[in-house]
Amino acid sequence: MTVAFYGEDLAYTHFAGFGTIADQAADRLLDELGKAKNTNGVIVELGCGPGITAAKLIAAKYDVIGVDISQEMLDLAHVNAPRGQFTLGSWADFEIPPCDAVIAINEVLNYMDPGTTLKTIERTFGRVFKALWPGGIFMFDMAGPGRLPDHAEHTSTYVGDDWATIVTAVEDKKGVLTRDITTMRKVEGGIRISEEQHKQRLISSTKVQEMLRKAGFRVRLAQGYDGDRAFPGHSVFIARRP
Repeated sequence: MTVAFYGEDLAYTHFAGFGTIADQAADRLLDELGKAKNTNGVIVELGCGPGITAAKLIAAKYDVIGVDISQEMLDLAHVNAPRGQFTLGSWADFEIPPCDAVIAINEVLNYMDPGTTLKTIERTFGRVFKALWPGGIFMFDMAGPGRLPDHAEHTSTYVGDDWATIVTAVEDKKGVLTRDITTMRKVEGGIRISEEQHKQRLISSTKVQEMLRKAGFRVRLAQGYDGDRAFPGHSVFIARRP
């Protein structure tokens, strides 16, 4: 099993079949910005993926700066949101410019990129706070313990027109979620199979809120971007810099 993050085939299936949360997040952020009477400005997306959120924000007249560890994701982002500014790299050490909002969608901050720790997340919260203009918004979602409620191994299969993905996931008692992902994709000449393993550090919503407040944010917890919890153990955080 290859330890990787969204190679060509998985990046494609992610865009083709798993864009709902990114789309909902864009709508929620636009609503939050509208309430703050902020109708333009700069938004930074940590883990921008294939550009689904960026495309919607750009269409609403915002400038979007994104970073992602997957070049294949960035290739899609350049196509889907050509006016975005995208950089290859990790959210853990990305230099966040002054901005009106920062977002991280689809449990990005849970991913155990090489070298990331709980302290890395805490430092990132501080860096986001410093980068935001007063009144700026930091919105993201994270997975906590109980992402797989019974700690048993779960296997799920997802099928699209020209792809299929099988995900076997297990949550250990140390709070690490491991997903072994097999992707099958129709390509010229037949079916291509690729494998990846993803690991996420699960952090309780209470701990996340504590770290945000320590950084200086005012924070509120939401069940989901559209009002419904997407998955067990999944929470949305909406933080503001006073």
